[in-house]
Amino acid sequence: MRINILKSMQLNQIIEMIYMKNSGEISKRKVKVLSVEGNTFKAYCFLRNTKRTFKVENVLAFVPIIHKEREVV
Repeated sequence: MRINILKSMQLNQIIEMIYMKNSGEISKRKVKVLSVEGNTFKAYCFLRNTKRTFKVENVLAFVPIIHKEREVV
């Protein structure tokens, strides 16, 4: 999972992830990874409109959002 997070940061991609908080609550978020440090990563969270720190081990699913050309036009 960490490798995918690093790759999305290098490619400057926005990703959609399913994340489990320490309390066990699950949320779906769109984020842009800003940095990766050990077992955590910092990302801009579009749900909360702020920078947040996430634990790599709490990411349940991780998919890059790919915009197709026809969606842009």
